[in-house]
Amino acid sequence: MKVLMINGSPHVNGNSFVALNEMTKIFDGENIETEVVRIGNMDIRGCTSCGVCHKTGKCVFDDIVNEIADKFNHADGLVVASPVYYASANATLIAFLTRLFYSTHFDKSMKVGAAVVAGRRGGLSATFDELNKFFTISGMPVVSSQYWNSIHGLMPGEATQDEEGLQIMRTLARNMSFLMKSIELGKQEYGLPEKESFKQTNFIR
Repeated sequence: MKVLMINGSPHVNGNSFVALNEMTKIFDGENIETEVVRIGNMDIRGCTSCGVCHKTGKCVFDDIVNEIADKFNHADGLVVASPVYYASANATLIAFLTRLFYSTHFDKSMKVGAAVVAGRRGGLSATFDELNKFFTISGMPVVSSQYWNSIHGLMPGEATQDEEGLQIMRTLARNMSFLMKSIELGKQEYGLPEKESFKQTNFIR
């Protein structure tokens, strides 16, 4: 099994890295492969709603989004980590996720998703909610921990002092490992849930 981990921080060894690194230790012990991709320092433009991806199956802007798409397709789980900026995720990360989820048309059902947020003091739960929306619109089970998936720190690496935050990350990784393995067993025994043909209803006709 494999987990793709997206680090939305521009800092190499920032607090988002601390959180993901703590999770990776648990995944290693569970024999789950991990790959961490840091995109927070990249120049990633937002979606223009051009619709080209519906014809080509990939984003018209050929950058890291298209590179990650295949990795996402073959991953059993996705972890997205972000620092908190004005009670929101890093704008670069949001641009990346918007294009990644919109331009990829493979079935994301039952891929497990987890959001992780790092901040000095406030705005973490708002950022956590923002990131979870990418999973819940895609049929992806969302993993919880013993508290909201957050860790605190101001200066890069300071989150190593947040003992509760580190424990939250370890618990999150254990829960994610269990859920992915359970879903895989469920697929073998029962298959995936039946899908109805999609019905789209607009508020204005």
